[in-house]
Amino acid sequence: MAEGRLLLEIVTPYGLVFSDDVDEVTATGSEGEFGILPGHVPFVTTLNIGMLVCRSGSDTKNFFVSWGYAEVGPDKIQVLADSAERSRDIDVQRAREAMKRAEERLKKAEEIDFRRAETALERAVTRIQVSEAKKTK
Repeated sequence: MAEGRLLLEIVTPYGLVFSDDVDEVTATGSEGEFGILPGHVPFVTTLNIGMLVCRSGSDTKNFFVSWGYAEVGPDKIQVLADSAERSRDIDVQRAREAMKRAEERLKKAEEIDFRRAETALERAVTRIQVSEAKKTK
């Protein structure tokens, strides 16, 4: 790891999604959005569905992250997520279709599992937002 940088690792049950030195990380935790710079005090937090952004110099990479944990140390951040995708890998059409299906299910609130439909909608909307952010290389 380079001096004054953070090693960011994003891991899902399917394997390593990303591993590289970065200057800064911003993610969506269960208590809200948080930012990490080198030398940060160690902590562990749960992650919600959201966007994870890492910056290296002028290069920014965006990821969709769905649930999980982040373990932060002074020189390393390890993200263990149920799922994670680089913005460039998101199938926007599939996300839009999932969003439409979830919205239709939510209109029939008494006939469905409301929390499940609400979570599906949140995942779809977040994927679309991440895909519309600057594409990762």
